[in-house]
Amino acid sequence: MNIENILQTAIIGAIKQLYGADVTTSQITLQKTKKEFKGHYTLVTFPLLKISKKNPEQTAQEIGSYLAEKSPVIAEYNVIKGFLNLTIASEVWLNLLQNINTQPYFGFTPVADDAPLFMVEYSSPNTNKPLHLGHIRNNLLGHSLCKVLAANGKRVVKTNIVNDRGIHICKSMLAWQKWGNDETPQSSGKKGDHLIGEYYVLFDKKYKEELAKLQASGLSKEQAEEQSALMQEAREMLRQWEANDAQTVNLWKMMNGWVYAGFDETYDKLGVSFDKIYYESQTYLAGKDEVLRGVDEGIFVRREDGSVWADLTQEGLDEKILLRSDGTSVYMTQDIGTAKLRFDDYPIHTMIYVVGNEQNYHFQVLSILLDKLGFEFGKGLVHFSYGMVELPEGKMKSREGTVVDADDLMAEMIDTARETSQELGKLDGISAEEADEIATMIGLGALKYFILKVDPKKNMTFNPKESIDFNGNTGPFIQYTHARIKSVLRKAEEQGISVPETLESDIALSEKEESLVQLLAEFPDIVKQAGDEYNVSLIGNYIYDLAKEFNQFYHDFSILKEENTSLRDFRLVLSKNVASTIQKGMKLFGIEVPERM
Repeated sequence: MNIENILQTAIIGAIKQLYGADVTTSQITLQKTKKEFKGHYTLVTFPLLKISKKNPEQTAQEIGSYLAEKSPVIAEYNVIKGFLNLTIASEVWLNLLQNINTQPYFGFTPVADDAPLFMVEYSSPNTNKPLHLGHIRNNLLGHSLCKVLAANGKRVVKTNIVNDRGIHICKSMLAWQKWGNDETPQSSGKKGDHLIGEYYVLFDKKYKEELAKLQASGLSKEQAEEQSALMQEAREMLRQWEANDAQTVNLWKMMNGWVYAGFDETYDKLGVSFDKIYYESQTYLAGKDEVLRGVDEGIFVRREDGSVWADLTQEGLDEKILLRSDGTSVYMTQDIGTAKLRFDDYPIHTMIYVVGNEQNYHFQVLSILLDKLGFEFGKGLVHFSYGMVELPEGKMKSREGTVVDADDLMAEMIDTARETSQELGKLDGISAEEADEIATMIGLGALKYFILKVDPKKNMTFNPKESIDFNGNTGPFIQYTHARIKSVLRKAEEQGISVPETLESDIALSEKEESLVQLLAEFPDIVKQAGDEYNVSLIGNYIYDLAKEFNQFYHDFSILKEENTSLRDFRLVLSKNVASTIQKGMKLFGIEVPERM
C-alpha cells in the first residue's frame, strides 16, 4: 500500500468519526503539496463541505487536528484557505524506503500467462531506402511502449510490417536495372539499404529530367507525367511483379535481401527488435480477398473502370479507393489483410499502430472498413499517433536524398559523445575499449532520451549538440547521476561499509530526504500512467526529476562522511534505490546506464 492509500484510509476514518459519514476514496482529493508550502500532501476539502456542513477552513482544521492526534502517519499539519497540508512522519518514509529496498522489481508488475495480449506495430520501413531520423523516432517510441506495457503486466508482441512491394519499390528496381551496372553491396562496399536508397534518388532525378524535356517540347506538367516513359516502365514492372513474372520477382528478392541485411544492422545498433515480421507482399493478397468479398456482399462498389471503392459519406468521410482499375492494391487494402492475418495468428486484446499523425485519417478509415467487413476487432484498433521529427535545418525528403540517415546520425552521436566526454575529462584513466563502450552508451543514450522525453503527440526538433549536454534534461546528465551514485557505493564498499537491509526507526530526516523517498514511491504510479495513456515521455520526465533532486541532495548533504551511522546508512540505502530506479526507468527507454563515467 502506498502513502496516498494510507492517507486516504486515515482521512476516511477521520470523516466517519467527525461527521458520522461514510465516504469512498473517489471523494478524497489528494495532491502533492506545492513547494511554497510546508507539507507532503494536500487534502482539498471543498468536495467534503456537504458532509461537514462547515466552511472550508473549519473543515480542514477539524480533519487536520483529528489526524495529528489520532494517526501516527501525520507529524503535523497546516491550513491554507481550505487546503489541508499534511506532513508525513519520518518513520513512515523510513518504512516506505525499507519496503522499496526489499523489492528488486519495484514499480513493475509481473506478466501472467493469462495477461491480455497487446500487439504493437512499429518501424514499418520501405525497402527502397534506408531508415532515417523519422524511423528512429518511430522505432524508439514503439520499442519503449512495448517495454512499458510489459512493465504493467501485459503480454506484448512486437511486430513490424515491411512495405516490400509497390510502385516505390519498382522505382529503385528499375533504376538499378537501367543504370546499376550490376553493382552490389559487396562490390561497392555500401550497406544494402543505402545502395538501394541511392537508386530511388537516381530514379527521381532521371524522372525529373524527363519531365523537363517533355515540358520543354510544349507539354503541360500533367501531360508530361502521363507520357513519361520511365513512369510507365515502373508501372509495368509492378504489374509484372503482381503477375509473378520470374525475372521481376528474382530481381525483387535479390534487392530486398540487400536491404534486409542493412536494416538488421541498423536495428541492432539502435537496440530494437521484433517478435514477428509481416511483409506486405504476403498480406496484400489477403486484403484483396477481403475487398472482393466486400464487393460480393455489397459493402464496396466496383466502378466501370474496374476500380473498387468504399463509400464512407454516411460516416462523414469521403469515398476511398481500395483496388485500382488495373487490379493493383493500395495501402489500405494491404492493412486490411495484415490486420486479418494478425488476429488469425494471435489472441490479440489490443492492436496498437505506432504511425505518424499524418496517417490519422488512414487509421480512422481502416477501423471503419474492418468493422464494415464484420471484424469484431475493427473498432478497437489504437492508432498511437505521434508528431514529426525534424532537425534545426528543417524537413527531410527521401526522393531528393535530403533525409538524415539513421546510421550516419548514430555514428555522429557516438563521435560527439566521445569528443564531449574527452573534453570534460570523463574518459581519463580508462582503456580505449572502455572509452568506446562509454561513448556508445552516452551517444545512443542521448539520442534515445532526447526523442523519448518529448510528448509523442508533439512535433519536435532533434538537436544533436543539445542532446549530449551533461547538464539539464538530457540522457548524459541522468547517466552521469547514476555513475556518481555507483561511485559512492563503491567507495563505501572499499571503506568496509555495507548497505544495510534494515534501517533504524528513530532517524530525523530532512525535507530533501523525505521528498526523495516520496519521489521514489511514485515510480509505480508513473509506470502505470505511462502504460494507460500510451505516453512513454512520462517516464523520462520522472527520471529527470529524480536525478535532479538527487544531485541537489548530493550537493547539500554528506553521505560517507556523515558521523551519525544510522543517518549514513539511510542515505546509502536511499542512494542505492535512486540508482536502481534510474536504471529501471532508462531501461524502459532502451538506454544503458554506465557504472562509472
